[in-house]
Order: sequence, then C-alpha cells, then structure tokens
Amino acid sequence: MNLNSEIAAVVTGGASGLGEATARALAASGVMVTIFDLNRDCGQAIANEIGGAFALVDVTSDDSVRAGFAAARAAHGPERILINCAGIVAGAKTVSRDRVTGLISHFPMDLFRKVIDVNLFGAFRCLAAAAACMAGLPPQEDGERGVIVNTASVAALEGQIGQAAYSASKAGVIGLMLPVARDLAGEGIRVNTILPGIVKTPMMANMPAQIRDTLAASVPFPRRLGKPEEFASLALEMCRNVYLNATSVRLDGAIRMQPR
Repeated sequence: MNLNSEIAAVVTGGASGLGEATARALAASGVMVTIFDLNRDCGQAIANEIGGAFALVDVTSDDSVRAGFAAARAAHGPERILINCAGIVAGAKTVSRDRVTGLISHFPMDLFRKVIDVNLFGAFRCLAAAAACMAGLPPQEDGERGVIVNTASVAALEGQIGQAAYSASKAGVIGLMLPVARDLAGEGIRVNTILPGIVKTPMMANMPAQIRDTLAASVPFPRRLGKPEEFASLALEMCRNVYLNATSVRLDGAIRMQPR
C-alpha cells in the first residue's frame, strides 16, 4: 500500500510506546492518523503534534470501539490501516506460596480475564470492526483494500515465570493471524503480526537502571533494548509491502527468553 495523504489509519494504544512511535511514523509518511487510547491528555497532545485525531477508546467495550471508529471516519474517512498496539502486562505465578504464612493462592482469575480481554479480545474487536469497513472500500493496486498489523510478543513463544496470562493473550494474537488472513483474503485485506522483544517503552523506563542494563545485556545483538521507532519501521513496511500477508516477525535482537 502506498502511504500518502489519501490513506487513513487507526492506531490503538497510540498515546505511548510502540503505538505512539507508529502513529508518528505513519503521520510522517503523510497518512491521516487517529489515535485510540484511554490516556486522553497524552493521546490528544500527540494527535495535535502530528496533525491527527484522537478518540478516547476502551478496547474491551463494543460501544467504545464503535464510537471510536465513527469518530475516526468522521475526521479522516474510512481507514485502510489498523495497527493494534493497545495492551497491558500483569504478572503472577499460577500458584504462589506466602513466605511468611505458607498460605497457597492461585493466579487471580479476574486479572487473568482482564489481560485476555484487553490483549486478545481487544485486538480482535478492533480488527473485526476495521475489516468490516475496509471490505466495502474500492480496491487499490493488487486488489488491496486494507492492512492490519497486530502486536504479539516473544512471550507468546517463550513466556517467563509469572507470565501465564500475558503469554496466553499474545499467543492468541498469533493464533488469530492465519485464519483471519484467510477469512479476509477474498476481501483484499492483509493481516500480519509483530513479536517485539524487550523494547524501551515508558513501562521499561520506569524500571531501575540496573534491571534495564541487565535486560539489555541479555540481548545477543545489538546488545541494547529495542527502540519503539524500530517497531514502527517494521509496522510501516508491513503496510507498504503487499506481498507480506499472514506473516509474524520477531523484532528482538535474537533474544530467547529464559524462565526468569
């Protein structure tokens, strides 16, 4: 797909981290971008900077997602690009033993459900809404009508201790890709997935420097944390290259996650 001022895109989780970098990169390529996020202040500020639009969207809500897409289409017209970056991280062991009392507890089911709801259901909710719109658009070169890029994680393949919910949610995102790409092939809509490794996002920036340095040293090459801009670069290439379809790409400096 040619990225230009006639193309509209929606980026979920676009108010920070991977989503922010991708929104900025799309706008720099001329694309009209709408940011979906729960952080109104940051999301609106970024949208103003890039000449885009912002919609306060909770990806766990059908009504909120529906309203968000309506706002995006009112601002920029129907989207041909969706980049799903909205997600949360929550850690807890499947079974934990209190060091003082010896009491045994299991992973809180409400927390497990929330992680799945945001990371997996949220991605599919936005994907399905966007695809229904894209399918009605006139085809471009090669019959393409739209492209969707989802965000998984290397944790989907190498989940660490305490990552049961997160890993399951991201494995589900990978599992969506091929059947959804097959579902949408006849409509000229592509679906790809990025599996980031350890990236320097705001969440990572809040960690103690020693922990960040240790994580960076665990990356074979280049021996550093990933940059959100590197994620954005790959996302844009997945949009541009029409022959990339039903493809998942690790973006991780060759890291293979250890148990802890």
